[in-house]
Amino acid sequence: MTDQDLNELLKVRREKLAELEAKGIPPYGGRYERTHLAAAVVNDFSRLEGQQVSLAGRLMAKRGHGKATFADLQDGSGKVQIYLRRDQVGAEKYELFKLLDIGDILGVQGTVFRTRMGEVTVSVDDFVLLAKSLRPLPEKWHGLKDVELRYRQRYLDLVVNPESRQVFITRSRVIAAIRRYLDERGFLEVETPMMQTIAGGAVARPFVTYHNALGMPLFLRIAPELYLKRLLVGGFDKVYEINRNFRNEGISTRHNPEFTMLEIYEAYSDYLGMMDLTEQLITNVIGRVFAGNTFSYGAYEIDFSPPWTRISMLEAVRRHTGIDFENLSPEEALTAAESLDLEFESRPTWGEAVNAVFEEKVQPHLVQPTFIYDYPLDLSPLAKRREDAPHLVYRFELFIAGREVANAFSELNDPLDQERRFKAQLEKREEGDEEAHMFDADYVQALEYGMPPAGGLGIGIDRLVMVLTGAASIRDVILFPLLRPRED
Repeated sequence: MTDQDLNELLKVRREKLAELEAKGIPPYGGRYERTHLAAAVVNDFSRLEGQQVSLAGRLMAKRGHGKATFADLQDGSGKVQIYLRRDQVGAEKYELFKLLDIGDILGVQGTVFRTRMGEVTVSVDDFVLLAKSLRPLPEKWHGLKDVELRYRQRYLDLVVNPESRQVFITRSRVIAAIRRYLDERGFLEVETPMMQTIAGGAVARPFVTYHNALGMPLFLRIAPELYLKRLLVGGFDKVYEINRNFRNEGISTRHNPEFTMLEIYEAYSDYLGMMDLTEQLITNVIGRVFAGNTFSYGAYEIDFSPPWTRISMLEAVRRHTGIDFENLSPEEALTAAESLDLEFESRPTWGEAVNAVFEEKVQPHLVQPTFIYDYPLDLSPLAKRREDAPHLVYRFELFIAGREVANAFSELNDPLDQERRFKAQLEKREEGDEEAHMFDADYVQALEYGMPPAGGLGIGIDRLVMVLTGAASIRDVILFPLLRPRED
């Protein structure tokens, strides 16, 4: 559609608006009482046949036949056909209906019947205009090549693309099922600050803001972890939060600066307990929301049937590269990584070299749900180190379709060790690493009062929903993703 065509349509619709107002017909109505949704009329036809119903929704199609018109009415549940006859609604009302455009919102009252073609339909006795649409809906939405238009104008995407609408219905149901599972097992849902004086709980670059009244800088949280663990100190043994996190990073098919995480902490557990919880939680949610355990994701068929594969990071690297990094020095680890065609901007630590090899040579192959455990110490400043292998920590990540979906620790509860690690992170910040942890003295003080041994778990809601709905981009599962300003 050219700009000239669009301008002409806009002009025609405004002329119709003026005509409605001249007739004394309010183009923007008020409250309307509905007795049923469209899907209920269609699905429960055997009970509703011959009954009076009251519906409201958006006009999506009109098919006129002289003194009778068929149309499609769409609400949040789906579509139903409506049927208007001039001798039933009256000549005046019938002429009014002819003034309506695709996209207008109206309420209808009528009787449920089935046409000779077998389609469930509402024979309209009366209708009322509730909102006049001044812009035309896209005619060939599925043929649009500019996918960003779906993200910029999500409201249109939801109106005309039922597949997109179903993704967000599924997302809501997944989150509701997560809450039910955790609530039933005695976890307490809590809320922690989204504006923080110290950005902690993850390795990430924060967004910075400023509180005028207090005259102090603040950070949008990159993670709620340190506050949730303060609650363990305070005596809450099982807590969780479904939270929005903010990280000042690039945008990709897997990253959005604002995203949703589930974080869970359980006193007297550990990373093995969190591994069991992760598997049980996700399979339980799938059982509540979906019909089966297998999902198509791109070229993959993902089978969530337990038990899931569990393998250490070093063993996974050895299997895929033939290199055993266990006893290599940092210099030898760098040489081994470079032999696999990996490049580094600066000299990596032993753990950074191992992780780089893992991400390049192993992670893309982790298609089925796989737990990778026992990470290098220098990658995990908040995790408890292994007593028998102090260069490693009790940590795992869950990978599905080659993507990290969950991260968990046996939580570090030694305040002296935590203080040393914060100081090491502080040195990184002083060297210019803006993603390194800040020193949180109050958190160390909280640990000094005693935090029970605990397991902590974070699950990326957006990435999990991507896999469960087959979405190729994280922007497909976030209602209003962050985008660059449009260049007109």
